[in-house]
Amino acid sequence: MIKLTKLDHIGIAVRSIEDALPLYTGLFTLSVQHEEIIEEQGVRSVFLPVGGNLIELLEPTNAQSPIARFLDKRGQGIHHMAYLVEDLEQSIAAAKADGYRLIDETPRTGGHGKRIAFLHPSTTSGVLIEFCEHHVT
Repeated sequence: MIKLTKLDHIGIAVRSIEDALPLYTGLFTLSVQHEEIIEEQGVRSVFLPVGGNLIELLEPTNAQSPIARFLDKRGQGIHHMAYLVEDLEQSIAAAKADGYRLIDETPRTGGHGKRIAFLHPSTTSGVLIEFCEHHVT
């Protein structure tokens, strides 16, 4: 069993963060909380808080990044749903034991310094699911 503590964020793939931001910062009056480039994933990421959750805008930084491939195949839109979990390694092990296809069998570092792992959408009703765990120092 996996204990989800909350919906952490919704990842949205965009071709240009600058083009997408007016919707969120203008019409919706949200503020950018955090911005970073995650080199190993080839993505620029911007987080905007809404309620107790976040929206993450994802822009590719190179043509080979997973976000660039997603945009080429599916266009702009929701890329993933991210859930905060209490124990990432246990969550990965439980998903694997229950027969879910993993993209990440070991945690990696994602935005905001969170440890993350993805489940493949082929076994999750077409939804790319991210488990995340806040980095503990």
